[in-house]
Amino acid sequence: MAIVTTKEMFQKAYAGGYAVGAFNVNNMEIIQGITEAAGELKAPVILQVSKGARAYANHTYLVKLVEAAAQENPDIPIALHLDHGDSFELCKSCIDGGFTSVMIDASSKSFEDNIALTKKVVEYAHDHGVVVEAELGTLAGVEDEVVVEAGNEMFTRPEEVEEFVTKTGCDSLAIAIGTSHGAYKFKPGTKPQLRFDVLEECSKRLPGFPIVLHGASSVPQDFVAEINQFGGSMPGAIGIPEEQLRHAAELAVCKINIDSDIRLAMTASIRKYFAEHPDHFDPRQYLKPARAAVKAMVAHKIVDVLGCNGKA
Repeated sequence: MAIVTTKEMFQKAYAGGYAVGAFNVNNMEIIQGITEAAGELKAPVILQVSKGARAYANHTYLVKLVEAAAQENPDIPIALHLDHGDSFELCKSCIDGGFTSVMIDASSKSFEDNIALTKKVVEYAHDHGVVVEAELGTLAGVEDEVVVEAGNEMFTRPEEVEEFVTKTGCDSLAIAIGTSHGAYKFKPGTKPQLRFDVLEECSKRLPGFPIVLHGASSVPQDFVAEINQFGGSMPGAIGIPEEQLRHAAELAVCKINIDSDIRLAMTASIRKYFAEHPDHFDPRQYLKPARAAVKAMVAHKIVDVLGCNGKA
């Protein structure tokens, strides 16, 4: 199956009460782990590339790796998505270069400027058969070059979503309801609680329209413990409770972004491997179990959080 857009994925997800996983990719092993899990579980999947990933691995390498994954997994739909595009030029480059979906993140701009830039990207993307995700509201935390200090985040205003979607023509909308980027989402001792009232009000104003959640890694504590056990230092790393994400997927959320959990799975596996095999130096030796750790983590998300197994 060729790389596809997210349009049909989201239509099915909205109707079926599940979400599609959008997993950030940076190298071959991550792509393999994600798509092997999705292929075995017959789940649709979105492979997303950030500006930082593009700078690290090169646009062409990543596109070709995703094309190879689609060739190896012909029975599942795979979309290639730009995560947090910060300019028209970046979005255009990805549209011209084989991506099937792009996100323009102008959430830090004024409402009017966000609309103007998003509309410009939408017009170009739609002319080239590509879909567009936009964002209203801002999330705290750090992800590559996206940095918002705690206290400066802003929940999405439901009263703005209709005007925004109508004027921009975007295909999906990322909203801020209490998720956060990175592995240090909340202060230790606090209980994360998503604003489902904001989500429900947005969905009422946009019936049938796909909603996206960014910053939705759960920061599994077994990974954190393993990293710390084998020489790491990650005190106070806390994520979004998985049961809250599952509830969001049952509502209007059709796409849930997961990045930090992939990094944690790989890092925990590699630290453990080095501690147990100090004489090994072949990257294949430690990247093989790291890839398996990504696969196992993604399989868990697909079945227990997203509920999209068997939906390909």
